[in-house]
Amino acid sequence: MHDWNVVVSLHEGGYPQAWQLLRQWGAVRRTAYFNVLVMQVEDIGAFLETLRQRSTEEPQVLTVLARVMPVTRTFIFQTVEEFETKASDACRCWVPELAGQSFHVRMHRRGFKERLPSQYEESFLDGVLLVALAQTGRPGRITFADPDAIIALETVDCRAGLSLWRREDLQRYPFLRLD
Repeated sequence: MHDWNVVVSLHEGGYPQAWQLLRQWGAVRRTAYFNVLVMQVEDIGAFLETLRQRSTEEPQVLTVLARVMPVTRTFIFQTVEEFETKASDACRCWVPELAGQSFHVRMHRRGFKERLPSQYEESFLDGVLLVALAQTGRPGRITFADPDAIIALETVDCRAGLSLWRREDLQRYPFLRLD
């Protein structure tokens, strides 16, 4: 399993152009999943900004890239229980940032089919965060209509990555496409 901190979904037929475009920012690797690449970039912030600028100057870039999702926390797992423990720990790191805020968790899973149902895990992690936030005295709330933040959770086989995105980030980086 290769290290990655970005998962990229492609529009059909976009593979050659995406490969050429993305390799300027870091190592790009194929996955076993149709139209899904993973990358390792050195500086996520710089990557996001230069990709945003490039897609503004050349809008056709977004006809190749269906979705680009950098992650800031990653882990390896072998079982559902291990996944839930590590994902819960990773999500709890954002409790201070989510205090008093609206949010939800959005999962895009590749692998562990039928053992790791995305909707169940999203609800499970929403619940973990709600409990942790209530314990701070600044409860949060789950909403899907214009939340303050979304936690993105990506899996490719037995590797997972998470990141927190604010409303402003989603507006600034249209290629994130979380919902």
